[in-house]
Amino acid sequence: MTANSGLSKNNKVVLAYSGGLDTSIILKWLIECGYEVIAYVADVGQADDFDSAREKALAIGASAVFVEDLKEDFVTDYVFPMFKANAVYEGQYLLGTAIARPLIAKRQVEIATREGAAYVSHGSTGKGNDQVRFELAYYALAPWIRVIAPWKTTEFLDEFKGRPDLIAYAQRHGIEIKSSKASPYSEDDNLLHISHEAGVLEDPAFEASESVYSKTASPEAAPDTPTRIALCFKDGLPVRVANLDDGTVHESPLELFLYLNEVGAKNGIGRIDIVENRFVGIKSRGIYETPGGTILYHAHRDIEGIAMDREVMRLRDMLSAKVAQLIYNGFWFSPEMDFLMSAIDKSQELIDGEVRLKLYKGGVYVTGRTSPSSLYDQDLSSMDVEGGFDQRDSAGFIKINAIRLMAHGAILRKQAANGSRR
Repeated sequence: MTANSGLSKNNKVVLAYSGGLDTSIILKWLIECGYEVIAYVADVGQADDFDSAREKALAIGASAVFVEDLKEDFVTDYVFPMFKANAVYEGQYLLGTAIARPLIAKRQVEIATREGAAYVSHGSTGKGNDQVRFELAYYALAPWIRVIAPWKTTEFLDEFKGRPDLIAYAQRHGIEIKSSKASPYSEDDNLLHISHEAGVLEDPAFEASESVYSKTASPEAAPDTPTRIALCFKDGLPVRVANLDDGTVHESPLELFLYLNEVGAKNGIGRIDIVENRFVGIKSRGIYETPGGTILYHAHRDIEGIAMDREVMRLRDMLSAKVAQLIYNGFWFSPEMDFLMSAIDKSQELIDGEVRLKLYKGGVYVTGRTSPSSLYDQDLSSMDVEGGFDQRDSAGFIKINAIRLMAHGAILRKQAANGSRR
């Protein structure tokens, strides 16, 4: 829809606001279009000055500003369930931006409902993934809501051809800006990760300098002494982390994850540089730093190795790829996600125990694990002890599994013989 089409007596709009250039311009532009704008700032752990963002939104003309601390909800209801599913997009991306969007959108429509707003708005462009993630969540949670996406409206695009037009508009209206034409890349920061995209990074062959990274130490500069930790799980969820060197312990979800970020960042863990496939069909180069999430992913996969049935694991791995795709594409609030997460929850009922890890110069190394649900039988696995396994039984096992291979081989030999006669 266009920005002012169908503007009714209810002209309230809740804008997802960051305090940056784009959303500050959008806030003022919506006011000029006749809307009463309520600014909403979601604190999901990004390193922002929320007091300044509030003051800036009010100075631009917002009728109200809500700064919502969502960090605890983010960890317990989104990050941890995602890692319980081992959801990794295209085998590498730990979904740091994608998993935050449904939570941000959920709180936004809750505020819109409470404040009686007919509209919600965001600053995502029409080329990226976030527009899809936000809007699918809006419609899933509040089917009645009307969405204003300025970067997809003719009026906004006619006025703003690019960043220079945004900066000029800000200067005309006295809007404080920190952006410049020389900004080298864009970033999205939260508790789980920070992403670096665009600008000089759009050349996939360009090697990013150390100045790009802001959350993690470089592996080369990381300490020469490893950090050793133990991470405990219950039903597939982390419940305790202990530093085996200095005795530090954390058990609350938020503090536990913050500590994983701390020790991971110090040891240079969680950096990746990839080209990924956006939902809209465009390939994108992204550099990500995900220190705590990388540790959690490796530890969770390892505890499953000792406590999860083989066939359950194979099925779960099939589901994990689909869960990752749904999160990336914006379908967190969907019937298919509800179905998949029910299966994931079932798979995790006995995923309990402790994983010990060594963190060293960018690497996460598992050094041992224990589980009350262990399916590992040391005697049965031993090369030195028979342990109740009669090795003579393997002969029949192999013969049974070879039946179809032998039949297939016979057909191929027959075809080859017939062909040679021709």
